[in-house]
Parts: sequence; C-alpha cells; structure tokens
Amino acid sequence: MQDAINQSSDKTQRFTLGELMVAAAAREIRDGEVVFVGMRLPLIAFVVAKNTHAPNAVGLFENGVIRTRPSPELIYTMADPPNIKGATQCLDMLSVMSLLQSGKVDLGFLGAAEVDRFGNLNSTEVRGEKGYVRLPGSGGACDIASLAHRFVVLLEHSKRRLPECVSYITSPGNGDGAGWRKRVGLPRGGPVAAITTKAVLRFDENTGEAYLHSAHPGVSVEDVVANTGWRLSVSKNVSVTPEPNDAELRAIREYDKEGFWTK
Repeated sequence: MQDAINQSSDKTQRFTLGELMVAAAAREIRDGEVVFVGMRLPLIAFVVAKNTHAPNAVGLFENGVIRTRPSPELIYTMADPPNIKGATQCLDMLSVMSLLQSGKVDLGFLGAAEVDRFGNLNSTEVRGEKGYVRLPGSGGACDIASLAHRFVVLLEHSKRRLPECVSYITSPGNGDGAGWRKRVGLPRGGPVAAITTKAVLRFDENTGEAYLHSAHPGVSVEDVVANTGWRLSVSKNVSVTPEPNDAELRAIREYDKEGFWTK
C-alpha cells in the first residue's frame, strides 16, 4: 500500500494521499473512545484525533502498551522506546486483548491483503497465478474484528485487494450478509468503513454490504467502481472525501516530520 500512498492523483494538491487517508481515519475516532491503534497510518490518525477533536481518546497497542497521549516522537514499531516512555500502562498482550472480550474497546484499525464485499478480511493466504502465497496471518486482528464495537480497515484500492470473496477469512466482517455475526455468536461489532487509496467505503446496516460513500479528490466514481472486484453499490449521496483541514495537516506534519508514513 505504501507505493500507492506515495502517488498523489494531483501534484498541485496541498496534501498527500497518505495525509488524506490519515485524516479520514482520524475522523472515525470519537472523543473518549478506547481505540486499538495499530501501526502505519492508523498510528498517525490517533495523533491527529488526539490533537483535534478527540483529546480524551485512549490508544491500545497489541504488545500491551496503553497510552492516553501519543508517544512524544514518531515510532516505527509499537515496541520502540518512545512508545514505552510516558505510557499509561505497559502490560502484556493478554491483558490488553482481554479488554476486547469484556467489550471495552470501541474501535479497532486493521489492515489486510484482501477485503471482500461484506468486509471479511484476509491476511493468511492469497491465491495467485503461481498458487498460494502465505502471509503473516491474524496476530490480534481476528480478536479485534470479532470483539471491538466496530472496526475500520485501510488498504490499497484494486480488484486484487477488493475481491467479491476473500481467499481465506482471517478476520470476520459481516460474513455472508446482515445478521451473520449474530447467528454465529459474535456479540457486537463489525466493519463500518474501508478507507482505500481511492475512496471511503461504508457498510449498509440492512445488507451488510459495502457501498461507495465518498471518492477521494481527483478520483471519479467510475474509477472506483471499475477497480472493485464486485458490482459496487454507490450511495445516492456519494460525495468527495473531505480534504484534511489546517489543524489536521499541522498535527500530521509535526509528528511525521519526514513523511515516513504519509509522504
């Protein structure tokens, strides 16, 4: 996804595609929420939310770190020393993951190799022309997708990454449609958005299926639909993804000064 992020659709824009995606992700965080942050763009999204509209959000990291304020400098892995310094708590993985089981996690950010029309995620294996390619697997993603009150996924937008059905369900979305999660015993949650390099997709509460909510500046609806692996529904009120405002851009650039994650 990083290569796609580095490509801005309009060289005259005052922001990069990565910054646009970070701003869109940050807006998914509400004040006071407990959030599984993750790395790369969601990490910066947490910083932006804390510095703009959600000062009371709490960030969780899979390695056991809990923070009520972002790390004092940019981190590249969740175990970097700046993420430990000043942390509210440094627990073990079990302690942090147990917050999911007890229903205390409001939002989780995830990545995936594939996301299908019902928001199911694959990070285990993909099927290509040369057979299966093994991937790292779930980590804590299945727990987050299963037990957080909602989750958001970020990924590159292409037919290969957005197939009608994933090759393997690593982390459950809406299964085969609305009502599936309840039928299989998942007590809450599900996908609310997929923020891609072309658009923001959301999920219909009545069908469980993704639809086009907004296309990024400079990207046409036709482009988004043509690069999706199923017949993507388009909202009657489809819009342009809002650009990052001055406060959001300032928060991004003060934290990711060299554009390591957002250039």
